[in-house]
Amino acid sequence: MITQTKRVTVYLDPELHKALRLKAVETSRSISELVNNAIREALAEDAEDIAAFEERAKERLISYDEMVKRLKKDGRI
Repeated sequence: MITQTKRVTVYLDPELHKALRLKAVETSRSISELVNNAIREALAEDAEDIAAFEERAKERLISYDEMVKRLKKDGRI
């Protein structure tokens, strides 16, 4: 399978770049591979958060006061 790639310029903090280079060497992976994987993971987390939000969107909202009372009743505070 041929994967098309897009070249971009990203400005990194020098210490982050150094850490990324070291990780690339130690894991025998390219910096591009590490960055692509990190972006995929971040986007996957966002997708999970969006799905969780959509699942709970129809739940009844409760006030802060009500939540504190509930926590006290349950012995959590």
